[in-house]
Amino acid sequence: MDQLIRNAELRTELEPFLDESVLMVDTQRMPTPIENEFLASLLAWESAPVLPIGDWFEPSLQLSPVAQLSENELKCRLDETIAKLFEKNIVLECTEHLSDRELYQLIARDILRSREKKVDFPGNTLTWHCIDQEDDQETWLRYYATMEEREMWEEFNIGLDMPPMTLPPYPRELPR
Repeated sequence: MDQLIRNAELRTELEPFLDESVLMVDTQRMPTPIENEFLASLLAWESAPVLPIGDWFEPSLQLSPVAQLSENELKCRLDETIAKLFEKNIVLECTEHLSDRELYQLIARDILRSREKKVDFPGNTLTWHCIDQEDDQETWLRYYATMEEREMWEEFNIGLDMPPMTLPPYPRELPR
């Protein structure tokens, strides 16, 4: 009975946001607890504020200019920042082609300034790919593409040279 009451509450709260995308989900086949979880995730998405990622933190997360940091300070600050991002369920991927200095700059310049929905819902993760496959195909193919992705690229790019697969220069163990 509690699940049915919760279902009615969620549907009422979602009413202003309903559109055809929600109606495409066949909730008739879902058990009520699963449907409630789905509806709660929709509500969390719809009501989430859009903020620069740096403002997701209290106080706001700001990084010192990279030029002001020694190599040891840079490494410590980078590790701290990656851990803080992970605490907010922000996962970094494809970082191993970047030096610590380059990754730190990418976080400061792009990630912390990026305006994203701050969805407060269990299990929600924001994955940040630190490479643009389209703009930097050579790096992606060299370090990150799977064999299947390389084969597909080769099929669509007949006559173009593909870089050899190599290990990235800056291996990292990042939280996942």
